[in-house]
Amino acid sequence: MDVGMATTLLREGILQVLYLAAPMLLTALLVGLVVAILQATTSIQEQTLTFVPKVIAILLILGFLGGWMFSSLSGYTIRLFQMIPQMAR
Repeated sequence: MDVGMATTLLREGILQVLYLAAPMLLTALLVGLVVAILQATTSIQEQTLTFVPKVIAILLILGFLGGWMFSSLSGYTIRLFQMIPQMAR
């Protein structure tokens, strides 16, 4: 295995993690922003008010995108296993 292949594997792995984490992180960010605006306008400072909507939104995103996430990760894993003979040279 040469340096170019190792760099490509590392880059693809990082991009895979970003693609899989981005929908959940963006959802949590947007829900947190909306809840923070509501808390600022109503002066309600309840901690569970920020936590529960984020958890529900992330679970909904996992429910909608879970199949895509699994197929993307399994495809990446299969590609990695198929590259093992090339790496052994």
